[in-house]
Amino acid sequence: MTPAAPEPISPRSPRVSAARRLAKRNFRGKDRLFLAEGPQAVREAAGHRTADGATLVELFATPDAAKRYADIVGQALDAGARVHLADEDVIADISTTVTPQGLVGVCRFLDTPFDEILGAAPRLVAVLAHVRDPGNAGTVLRCADAAGAEAVVLTDASVDLYNPKAVRASVGSLFHLPVAVGVPVERAVAGLKEGGVRILAADGAGDRDLDDELDEGTMGGPTAWVFGNEAWGLPQETRALADGVVRVPIHGKAESLNLATAAAVCLYASARAQRAVGGCRSVTPG
Repeated sequence: MTPAAPEPISPRSPRVSAARRLAKRNFRGKDRLFLAEGPQAVREAAGHRTADGATLVELFATPDAAKRYADIVGQALDAGARVHLADEDVIADISTTVTPQGLVGVCRFLDTPFDEILGAAPRLVAVLAHVRDPGNAGTVLRCADAAGAEAVVLTDASVDLYNPKAVRASVGSLFHLPVAVGVPVERAVAGLKEGGVRILAADGAGDRDLDDELDEGTMGGPTAWVFGNEAWGLPQETRALADGVVRVPIHGKAESLNLATAAAVCLYASARAQRAVGGCRSVTPG
């Protein structure tokens, strides 16, 4: 069956109103839909599938964007999405960005049940506990994807995964790896531990140094990193759940690292150790 061609849409269409309201969390939760903006996110969404079917269900595109990104529009149509040609004012009305790129997709929720993540026996996991900034959450998700993590877990105290800023900051990585949401940190830690995963809390006041962990060859096994709030880190009760509290060493004069940078360092350290024969030990001559 040949996919339907894109059709013009009126600014007063109920479809525009329904998409616009997805900027608000309560409507996202009610409809179990979220927005993906820009060519990268829409391309990834168009190629993504879940057990419920295609993730991208609707696409709004300006005529210029539809021509410029004809391949993405074609992917969207092949995925069964309804594609609407909309003028720039409509796109600006739906979009949550200052300078829209002409493509806004409506997507089904795609988070994965936590038990399903545990069943896959992941070797590298990022747990976002008390992370409130959507840009940081999306960036950590992107770092986890780049480092080869098998899953990300957002606790019930963290920001909404489908916040438009979080989706944009993930730069498509949201569609690449399983993400569980709304998991109490105690349950996340207990479940991962039962699966043989070592829990490391990343904290600037940690009693263990990341360099020491690498030199001692202790990071080659399955690991979950727990990352805390941008301003106040991890509360003591969360640190107490971990097998170790690890700090990223500061060799220069910087006071600290921001959350996303620290997460990237920690995740890549684990990825390197897990890929090294016998663990990642120091090779500096004695």
